[in-house]
Amino acid sequence: MTNYKLLEQFRSFYFRNYPDDMETQISYFSVFGGLGWDIDTSKPIEALIQELIIENFDTLNEKIEELIDTQPSHKRLLQALAVGDRRIFSAFRRAGLNNGNGGGALNYLQDIGLIQMEYSRESHPREINPAAKLKRRDARHRISHKVLFSHPFVRFWFYFIVPQIANIKKKNYETLHTNIQAHLSSYTSLVFEELSEVLLNYNLRDAQIISSGSYWDANLEIDILTITDDEKIYVSECKWTNHIINKKELHKLREKCVKLDIVPSQIILFSKRGFSKELESLKSTALALYSSQDFKALLKNSSKDKLIENFI
Repeated sequence: MTNYKLLEQFRSFYFRNYPDDMETQISYFSVFGGLGWDIDTSKPIEALIQELIIENFDTLNEKIEELIDTQPSHKRLLQALAVGDRRIFSAFRRAGLNNGNGGGALNYLQDIGLIQMEYSRESHPREINPAAKLKRRDARHRISHKVLFSHPFVRFWFYFIVPQIANIKKKNYETLHTNIQAHLSSYTSLVFEELSEVLLNYNLRDAQIISSGSYWDANLEIDILTITDDEKIYVSECKWTNHIINKKELHKLREKCVKLDIVPSQIILFSKRGFSKELESLKSTALALYSSQDFKALLKNSSKDKLIENFI
């Protein structure tokens, strides 16, 4: 379903800061979204991270520590969710938590609104064929839900800042900046994927959406799988990279659909920088292509006077 909280944050960020284009909007929103601060998007993002986040580290850290009740388990879980595959059980293992204390931390973070659940739509092999004798791997397979951060900035904090707290307190920023330069694009990919789902569902607003979100099981993942009440299926892949997307991505997504035994009503590809001429020539009712600038549609029917409350 449409993530209205993320949509309102996206709109609020735009009308507060008026970035020059949608690529800039998405890039800067993925870092500062949810802070509610004025951001000069004409400055390089690395310079703003230093000026607004690192130089305000003590204030931000104090507020976040207060928000998570200064509990080490809460901090470890948020860090594990930020840098991992977002699956609950793997995050518990990464954070050194069990189902008991991990579940308690998860519930607390949900209750205060820092995270939200994304429920798996996978069917366990036992449900599909109750009478079958399953392989050991299939029998022991556990379906794991995933977690989304409610504010992009919170995920940025636990992805990049928290692992470097010791160095930041010593004012040694070299490793932090190196990590940001190396991994910021990969980090932004998830926010781009979330916003792509919002845009897809916005374009399907006249339909009744019964299920939407990423799809994952033991064998494959699809960035977005949306189903409407008239049994139409929309599948999407999202690529936040500096090169244009070619036909190979279309083939890969089609192969996933075959493995999942679904026939999509439409395939949608989202790209930061656009598409090859060959792929553009294939656009039809069965294939839609969206680049960064198409996200301006999300600003329609919104007001610059409506600047939402943020967590800080």
